[in-house]
Amino acid sequence: MNEQPIAADRGGIRLRGVHKTYGAGEATVHALRDVDVDISPGELVAVLGASGSGKTTMLNVIGGIESVDSGTVVVAGQDISGRPPATLGEFRRVHIGFVFQFFNLIPSLTASENVEAIVELTGRGNRDRIPELLAAVGLSDRANHFPAQLSGGQQQRVAIARALATDPDLVLADEPTGSLDVATGREVLALLQRTTRAGRGVVMVSHNEAAAAIADRIIHMRDGYVVADDRNATPTDAASVRW
Repeated sequence: MNEQPIAADRGGIRLRGVHKTYGAGEATVHALRDVDVDISPGELVAVLGASGSGKTTMLNVIGGIESVDSGTVVVAGQDISGRPPATLGEFRRVHIGFVFQFFNLIPSLTASENVEAIVELTGRGNRDRIPELLAAVGLSDRANHFPAQLSGGQQQRVAIARALATDPDLVLADEPTGSLDVATGREVLALLQRTTRAGRGVVMVSHNEAAAAIADRIIHMRDGYVVADDRNATPTDAASVRW
């Protein structure tokens, strides 16, 4: 049976028969085993699982950070399965925005300058939109503050503004609320919900089922396998999340 191609706009994803291992011999770790996943543009998908379940590896494969041993990875209409690292860098620059648990802000740059740095580095996005992005994450009055002068939640919001600055097709978020308190975690989850309403895909890795309840779909992983892929009929509003 012929499969329809995933739409090329705003972050469609197709994984087919994806395997990824680390190490060799008795030390071999099967991080991903025969993973099949489809994600449509504009979906917010949460990936849940214990440590070592393969969820972060799957995120890295989708983002072109790691290659696969076998299988097919199609993101934003492009098959990235066998691409060399140099072209994967270009792919990430054009299509992907990353949000990590540890914010990776440059300490010597202000919030505004941290966002501007990604625009200059990638050559994508519009520097004039930086005030708009910071306003969207509620940090207009912190634009000229350095990371050390910001709370954890504020730093994560800068990281989200930075991820959106290049107008990516897809936002990949690895434990984006893992180091945040409940109130600031809700703010970050609300931003991710709003991101999908703008038509982008968002894939969020989490160990937190309460946070995952905001998603349109919830994928559960165990020992490298996708063990469940459930549509969430009633996504929780981020403001109501409790954990």
